[in-house]
Amino acid sequence: MYPMKRSLLMRWFLLRKDCSGGNGGHLVIFHPSVIRHSANIPVPSHSSATTAKPLQEIPGRSVWSTFYWLFIKGYFHRLHLFQIIEHNKFGPLWRTGDVVNVADNNLIEQVVRQEGKYPMRANENIWKEQRKVRGLANGLITAEGEEWYRLRALLNKRMLKPQEAALYQGVINQVASDLIERIRWLRSLDGSGVMVHNITQELQRYTFEAIAAILFEVRLGCLQQKIPEDTQKFIDSVTSMFRALVYCDLLPKWTRNWLPYWNQYLLAWDNMFDFAIKAVDKKMAQIKELLDTGQSVEGQYLTYILASGQMSQSEMYSSITELLLGGVDTTSNTLSWALYHLAKDQELQDSVFREICSISPAEEIPTAQDVSKMPLLRATIKETLRKYPVVPSGYRVLDTDVVLGGYNIPRRTQLILCHYAMSHNEEDFPSPHLFQPDRWVRGAERLKHHPFSSIPFGYGVRGCPGRRIAELEVHLTLARLLKHFQLKLDSGTEEIPARTRIIMIPENPINMQFLDRH
Repeated sequence: MYPMKRSLLMRWFLLRKDCSGGNGGHLVIFHPSVIRHSANIPVPSHSSATTAKPLQEIPGRSVWSTFYWLFIKGYFHRLHLFQIIEHNKFGPLWRTGDVVNVADNNLIEQVVRQEGKYPMRANENIWKEQRKVRGLANGLITAEGEEWYRLRALLNKRMLKPQEAALYQGVINQVASDLIERIRWLRSLDGSGVMVHNITQELQRYTFEAIAAILFEVRLGCLQQKIPEDTQKFIDSVTSMFRALVYCDLLPKWTRNWLPYWNQYLLAWDNMFDFAIKAVDKKMAQIKELLDTGQSVEGQYLTYILASGQMSQSEMYSSITELLLGGVDTTSNTLSWALYHLAKDQELQDSVFREICSISPAEEIPTAQDVSKMPLLRATIKETLRKYPVVPSGYRVLDTDVVLGGYNIPRRTQLILCHYAMSHNEEDFPSPHLFQPDRWVRGAERLKHHPFSSIPFGYGVRGCPGRRIAELEVHLTLARLLKHFQLKLDSGTEEIPARTRIIMIPENPINMQFLDRH
């Protein structure tokens, strides 16, 4: 799911010209950066607040040097790689302005274990600003403090535990069956009879259909030959929102009256909220009708939440919109990268296929229980998330002073946790650029790594609320697709690099052959 804070762009960097006088009109660039493992650079771990150095002495790159690397050398859309560059230059901690990058497994663990009851992601939040402008309540991802805790406690009850996520396996498998039929239809449109172009785009429609079916308990028709207009509008609005967000963060607020980006940003959110509000209202009307006629109310996620009566209508609208948003690009890109690497490595693909068939033979449809007996399949997804963490940086603000790596970090300092570089650390993952699922197979020598070296869903109570459902969805989908199709990349496909657009996406379309298994 998408973590939210004052500046989603701050996942990568925040370039803001503050003309209100707070920074005297100077250009300030905040950027996430990277790690050097504690084995390479000594990290003082027993410093007290009296002996620790002040925050201002933490090393860092100058504003203009950062500008040069991002815009002249072209790392603006390669910020995950820029993390590696920063790691090699600065080590476990560095600073730009008042933002501190944390780049060591032990230090990240120290941060997240001191979060307290109400973990806070960021000091400011442009998504929350939209809620205020539109007179909306905060949702699960935008809320902080006691407000967040109350919403999380309620929404967790049907999401967070594996046994609760398993309740939705029937829905996921139904949608996966429609995806298989859509792939067969798409193949028929191509002259080769086997090619599906831009599989990520198709998987976006699939994951939106799946998350909507889970949340709303209805099917939207995302996988029909003709996609419903409202459905496509929501998916397009996700892209529009993130694109406009870049400019909204980049430019001073006074430009909002002169340039179109702020209005585009608000309009994209309006479209997403309109979609969610209609779906929630429809479900509420159905429940009211049942109650008015003395009938029992039964259902899954949304029915459970609505029937509980513990959320206001506005909180419901915001939370459902945020959960929908988080369920589209994140899961679809994880599946895209997994399919891409399996298509590149036929030997690995054959091994995963044989494992799936040994547990779920012939025409059987795999279940959550089956997936638990498929270590190589699960290792493939773990390796996908290691190599392509959905959001390469995490964010935290602690409510107490803390000493990190020998430096005094005052409370309310914005911390950026550099997850991408951690998951590409040679000390934990030899040859980190290689896709090797056997790193995660129990008993393998490569399994020895720090528990905080790869945490793609975050950590603790502020981790991704939809983690268990997302994991179940990618496992079941991958198993279903491999049972039906042998995957091959389009001939002539070159290496497809990752691009950072808040999340990590394939830079180029992935065109893939889906050959029937016999």
